[in-house]
Amino acid sequence: MNIDTERNDDAVHAMPQDEFYSRSREILRSIETVIDGKRSAIEMALTVMLAEGHLLIEDVPGVGKTMLARTLARTMDCSVNRIQFTPDLLPADITGVSVYNQADHEFEFKPGPVFANIVIGDEINRASPKTQSALLESMEEGQVTVDGRSYRLGTPFIVIATQNPIEMEGTYPLPEAQRDRFMARISMGYPDAAAELAMLRQRATSSPLDAVKPVVTTAQLVAMIATARNVFASRAVEQYAVAIAQATREDRDLRLGASPRATLQLVRAAKARAALDGREFVLPDDIDALAVPVFGHRLIAERHSSASGLTGGSLADIISAVVASVPVPISAAGPA
Repeated sequence: MNIDTERNDDAVHAMPQDEFYSRSREILRSIETVIDGKRSAIEMALTVMLAEGHLLIEDVPGVGKTMLARTLARTMDCSVNRIQFTPDLLPADITGVSVYNQADHEFEFKPGPVFANIVIGDEINRASPKTQSALLESMEEGQVTVDGRSYRLGTPFIVIATQNPIEMEGTYPLPEAQRDRFMARISMGYPDAAAELAMLRQRATSSPLDAVKPVVTTAQLVAMIATARNVFASRAVEQYAVAIAQATREDRDLRLGASPRATLQLVRAAKARAALDGREFVLPDDIDALAVPVFGHRLIAERHSSASGLTGGSLADIISAVVASVPVPISAAGPA
């Protein structure tokens, strides 16, 4: 059995800020050779990856969800596995299975596709909730337990999943526990006319994905993650993030507010966003910009909101209103 059952949790040296900025720009440029006109979605995807979170891309079919996931993974020289979620997919098809080895007279573990640095889960909500739940342990604890034995996953471990809107035929809603493990949810949206026309010409004879080459190694990616993790978040900024999360739990328009995990991931994502912006400290603006993508898929609105006259209103509008209601800290600068 050839499985790396130990995570590489030794001290990792962070990448210098100037090199981090240069590498991140290379990644963005490489992705934009395939995905045109979607800079905000690309930056959000990279932010989640550098925060070592998991990303959920939700939108209608055909707008480039899987292409974005594949292109982002292609820019990293890491192990990548893709799982096509279907109604007949079983949990063991994801995690792996123990098989009896007649020669050695013992059970041997055959790892599933979850054993990779980057796992692309295509159309995750086409599988049953039981199969979806096979990712719960790996996404939270970085390990897989099969037949009473735990196997550690490598570092980094990032899940990029795509899903169609739940109103579409043949889809299952993701359980709350599954949604809460994703750091952020983004949507692609339709391209504008110019970008769509460019796509027609660009892909007339070949796919631009074929020309994408890795621009960072696994070791460089780990160092970039360490750089993002080391970005300074003042106590005032942390209190601001907590205050927003608390406000979602008290808002009468929301039946389910943000979890403590959501608050933690909001701050982690804010650190990565600050690093991508060339800063060594988090601003309240980072928290504001990330509140909707980090909280949006976790919260559940009341069926008939009364606090602000919303009836089945947009969660994004509710979150934005909550953020606006929380006072912005005056003293939120970087370390002295």
